Amino acid sequence: MKTDELINTATALMAGDKGLLAMDESTGTCNKRFEEAGIPTTIEYRRAYRELIVTTPNFGDCISGAILYDETIYQSTKKGVLFIDALKKAGIIPGIKVDEGTVNMANFPGEKITEGLDGLRQRLEKYYDLGARFAKWRAVITIGEDTPTKANIEANMHLLARYAALCQENGIVPIVEPEVLMDGDHNLKKCQKVTEKALKMLFKQLEKQRVDLRGLILKPNMILPGTKSEKQASVDKVAKATVGTLLKCVPPSVPGIAFLSGGQSPELASAHLNAMHVKYKGKLPWALTFSFARAIQEPAMNAWKGLDKNVKVAQKLLYKRASLDNAARRGEYTPDMELVDKPLILTVK
Repeated sequence: MKTDELINTATALMAGDKGLLAMDESTGTCNKRFEEAGIPTTIEYRRAYRELIVTTPNFGDCISGAILYDETIYQSTKKGVLFIDALKKAGIIPGIKVDEGTVNMANFPGEKITEGLDGLRQRLEKYYDLGARFAKWRAVITIGEDTPTKANIEANMHLLARYAALCQENGIVPIVEPEVLMDGDHNLKKCQKVTEKALKMLFKQLEKQRVDLRGLILKPNMILPGTKSEKQASVDKVAKATVGTLLKCVPPSVPGIAFLSGGQSPELASAHLNAMHVKYKGKLPWALTFSFARAIQEPAMNAWKGLDKNVKVAQKLLYKRASLDNAARRGEYTPDMELVDKPLILTVK
């Protein structure tokens, strides 16, 4: 195992006030978002959109790593530059999503299990040769009247641990993503209880599989009430519940935690991350940052609309959103920052 390389990569991904960009949407997910934004759902439009992202000026000032999808890692700019090379030139470490999505878990109605372990060793070898230095695997935990079950949590966390072991064997830093979904009417305490169970099981499985925590990054959900809950929580309460859970469950040897946004609005995701840093700055054993997808991309995608004339405006919005998350990581984000350059959006027709 390339221990030093793994540790160095994980450290670089967590450096400064930067975060990770998740641009690893599957073809189906990307097409769904394109449909919502009125963009044609073709491979060329997906390529053009991802070129917009990887060629955003100075993006490496905000983003330390970008998670790609299998389709994307082979794509190039119109000038023939591989996206993976464009990212490296910008100082952004390329990563890759390696799970193959979720399916219904047999005998457990309403619960999901993630596929993709078969053939993973060979795929990781190929991705490493292409230049990817970290990977991502997402497990999904659903809160319902009778879910999650212990069996579902254990099965998903075991798969995450096996994936992590295979990544490290190939010199690739694993991002382990045990996502407790926001869907449902559960309250904040229920989310906290389920997340704690998932994280404790995850690190138990990682230990069993002899995964070196120094070369790993955790990508968890924030502790939030369900989207249909009658009682939503304040920003400060979410921050306190989230960090409290992490301090209870995550060993200090883990170099960094990069939150998923989980369907939060861009503004709310930034506000929650900011509150954690304001309240706990200098008191945490690991770096705390972001690994957002839609919460960074959404304003840019909506502005682009699939039109070449809107690329520069979209790139400015992409950079702005990422820079706001940088400010949140420093504990310096304020809602007033959202108003800066607001007329920029209005120029897009």
